[in-house]
Amino acid sequence: MAVDSLTCKECEASYELGAAYFCERCFGPLEVRYDHSDLEPAAARRKIQAGSQGIWRYANFLPFDGRPGDPLEPGLTPLIRADRLAERLGLGEVWVKNDAANPTHSFKDRVVAVAVAKAKELGFDTVACASTGNLANAVAAHAAAAGLDSYVFVPSDLEEQKLLATAIYGTKLVGVRGNYDDVNRLCTELAQERPWAFVNVNLRPYYAEGSKTLAYETIEQLGWELPDRIVAPIASGSMFTKLGRGISEWLQLGLVSGELPTFCGAQADGCSPVATAFADGSSVCKPQKPDTIAKSLAIGDPADGPYALDLARSTGGSIDSVSDDEITAGIKLLAETTGIFTETAGGVTVGVLAKLAERGAIGGDERVVVYITGEGLKTLDAARDSFRMHEIDPTLEDFEREFAAQAVV
Repeated sequence: MAVDSLTCKECEASYELGAAYFCERCFGPLEVRYDHSDLEPAAARRKIQAGSQGIWRYANFLPFDGRPGDPLEPGLTPLIRADRLAERLGLGEVWVKNDAANPTHSFKDRVVAVAVAKAKELGFDTVACASTGNLANAVAAHAAAAGLDSYVFVPSDLEEQKLLATAIYGTKLVGVRGNYDDVNRLCTELAQERPWAFVNVNLRPYYAEGSKTLAYETIEQLGWELPDRIVAPIASGSMFTKLGRGISEWLQLGLVSGELPTFCGAQADGCSPVATAFADGSSVCKPQKPDTIAKSLAIGDPADGPYALDLARSTGGSIDSVSDDEITAGIKLLAETTGIFTETAGGVTVGVLAKLAERGAIGGDERVVVYITGEGLKTLDAARDSFRMHEIDPTLEDFEREFAAQAVV
């Protein structure tokens, strides 16, 4: 099979496929390497199109010796042409990849499905994670479906909706008094002490590979063509960079032709270490203390921040941030023009899309794909003041008084 080894992104040192995530030589991050030397592009396309209706159709590009069994297989979420959104922003062609349409309503189902399958393959009986919410939901659900024990560590002030949507699966939910970076440090220590598979610590190289399937699906759903520009949120930077990795792989292997799209990243003003570094022309993301309603993106010390900077700069893109008010406006704009209700991370992404459009950074003939990574029902407080209910008596006269100023249709 194609999966070959773990390799250091910095010094190229090679390691066996085990539960390891950093290089013993230079402490750089490890990633999965593949050997596709015998791949024939046309045959690979046919195999993909004859595959399952989810991410395992791409099993040859994921870190397994075969197709994993998975009762909650995520993927093949809708890619919707958003003409009304494009018109509102003065753009030409905009597509929305709605990854809220996954089993636990976020893109984290992709990465967790890969990590849990790898945990079972490596013989673990307990999975765990540090999370800002969506990952917690996914780990709890996929562990339950796989028959594994799970521990989920989250900041104790997380949105109630996300806590409820995690605890329901029977996981051990642990609220930590601190922010995500505090939670992550604790989990890194626990990973050295407990024989558990921490999906975003000691299984991170495999976990991260799940994000590539977003790129693969986009290419398929666009008729085996590439977009011109991608706008996606940045938390740790892993999903953003793996979108680039997935597209690059298929370009190199001849499954698709063209050039790597322009990559534009989106962060919240209240937690924008990568956007700040981009604006400063720096390659170093200085840690920040998060203070934003976009809690799912609130990672003040992003592990893949430098790689996200490299991808944006090398493709002629950018990394921007938006205020909390712009986030709520983005949620409302997307809902009103597409019928998609996104959580705050999606509000960040649409807010940055609006900012790019306003400053004329997107050409009128560009095909733009925007990634929505979570469901709005998970962050209801952010939308609480965004609507008005007209309250009337149950009479025709009262209805007509309430709407007297509006034309009758």
